[in-house]
Amino acid sequence: MTTEAKTTAVQAQQTVQQEVQQQAGKVLTQFAGFVGFKTIKIGIDNGLLSALASQAEGLTTEDLAVQAGTDEFYTGVWARAAYAADVIEIDSQNRYTLAPHMDKLLLDEEFGGYVGGITGVFDEPEIFDNFSKNLKSGKRIWWDDASPEFIQAVSGTGKPFYTRLIPGGLDQVPGLTEKLNSGARVLELASGAGKGLVKFAETFPNTELIGVDGDEHSIDIAWERVKEAGVSDRVSLVQSSLEDFVEEDAYDLVFINISMHECRDIDRVTRNIKRSLKPGGVFVISDFPFPATHDGLRTVPARILTGIQYFEAQIDDQLMPTAVFADLLDRHGFNDVAATDITPVHNLIYGRK
Repeated sequence: MTTEAKTTAVQAQQTVQQEVQQQAGKVLTQFAGFVGFKTIKIGIDNGLLSALASQAEGLTTEDLAVQAGTDEFYTGVWARAAYAADVIEIDSQNRYTLAPHMDKLLLDEEFGGYVGGITGVFDEPEIFDNFSKNLKSGKRIWWDDASPEFIQAVSGTGKPFYTRLIPGGLDQVPGLTEKLNSGARVLELASGAGKGLVKFAETFPNTELIGVDGDEHSIDIAWERVKEAGVSDRVSLVQSSLEDFVEEDAYDLVFINISMHECRDIDRVTRNIKRSLKPGGVFVISDFPFPATHDGLRTVPARILTGIQYFEAQIDDQLMPTAVFADLLDRHGFNDVAATDITPVHNLIYGRK
């Protein structure tokens, strides 16, 4: 082999080694993210993050263990992992504090950017474990096959969507807020555990609300929440599939939060909604904007949405791009159809009858 050939071979080998290192870095980043996820979950579940949130000046490992009621040695292990994940910081006195805004992002359910609920959803077996278990058979399930813990976790994850939707997202629909303030009859489809109904009733005290959901357990939770909030005089609940519910010319607003993609027959549901709206009434879809192209999948928000897809597949549906929802309303003859992304994981689509 000539010297030139040897040089070429060495360069080719070095190129391969560099490529392998780059690819290994991508894989290891996924593993590191998993460690960070589990660390956040442990911190939420065991009160470690709450303890740090209550002490702005910071806590040593010993003090943190005392306040959270945890073992000091284990607490130190957790703290190092949480620091590695950029969730907490440490000062020159070896006192740990939450990293900026982590209290709102991970602990404050009333904050529009709250993401702490995702830990509860992604850690339940319904998403990844059951998908893997049923990958060969393709077995499908429905919400009544899910555990109460999973349903409660999903409800917690959906709350920031309601926080962003009511009233901020609704304000983007011309004339809608004025109508709701003056008095309106409102239908929420897939109302789940009732958090949206309560928030809506409290935000717009002149509205009458009807919540429809197909899951009996969710209806029971919602009714208790509605009574506890003191709005049961203005909120009614109906157990029904979305495909079967229709009430002619009855509502000023129909809205659905992160559930339109789950319709078994989305065209039938859309027809029912249009029939149920009063003339000039508004239909609002609040959902996940799944990327329309493969290139769009390689972002952090999109990667989270691909995780949600594991459960969606088991109930025989998938998330959809924003344009698909807009086309749906156009196809069914809604007027003034418009769409916007509220956040990278939250879109808003609306049309008028």
